[in-house]
Amino acid sequence: MNYNELGEKLNELLKLENTPVAIKWSVKEPKNIEKEECKSRFCSKLEKAMNGEMFYSTLDEEGCMGGARYSGLKSISEYPPNVQSGAFMVPRGLYKNIPAVQRSRKNETYINPGIFHAIIFAPLNKAEFEPDVIFMVSNAKQGMEILHANAYDSGTHGIGADVAPICSSMAATPYMTGRVTYGFGDVASRQNMGINQEDIMVSIPGSELCRIVSNLEEMRTKVLFKE
Repeated sequence: MNYNELGEKLNELLKLENTPVAIKWSVKEPKNIEKEECKSRFCSKLEKAMNGEMFYSTLDEEGCMGGARYSGLKSISEYPPNVQSGAFMVPRGLYKNIPAVQRSRKNETYINPGIFHAIIFAPLNKAEFEPDVIFMVSNAKQGMEILHANAYDSGTHGIGADVAPICSSMAATPYMTGRVTYGFGDVASRQNMGINQEDIMVSIPGSELCRIVSNLEEMRTKVLFKE
């Protein structure tokens, strides 16, 4: 089963309202996919792909400092001191003081800069590449079933994401750990994406997708998951 078919099957099994998004990091700009036309935030790129767009972006098209840093397109050392310290977050109300920002960052995942030059985004059911991460917006029941499907044959548990930016928690974390990630997103991403209050977020490493979809299909024959 290819990734397009897996995307369709995932939609069918979970009855998703939002199309899952395929994300792939690339060391060079792809030749067969259009480049994003203008700057946007990483979370807005996810929303674009949820709405059917397929494109790639580079640092030039990344409109958010966090999106560039956590996705590996720019080193934090290249930012001014108020960004490196996190001081700019304090008046915005994200943290009370700089020490809180610094402690939080110790628990945030980012992709090492200097490796990748482009990131590709596409609806999973239209992706023409092998995704590194699949991101989705779902309701709580759908998210729960993904976590059950992940544990079904492995006994492994997903990673709760807390309030780290989703470019970290829902992209870099599943990429770097190879584990399913789930959470509620952060205040900025939820505002930028305009998602429903009851929505949650789940990300699946691309290498785990086939197993999870197969498990979901088998689970539908069991007592607790029959519809």
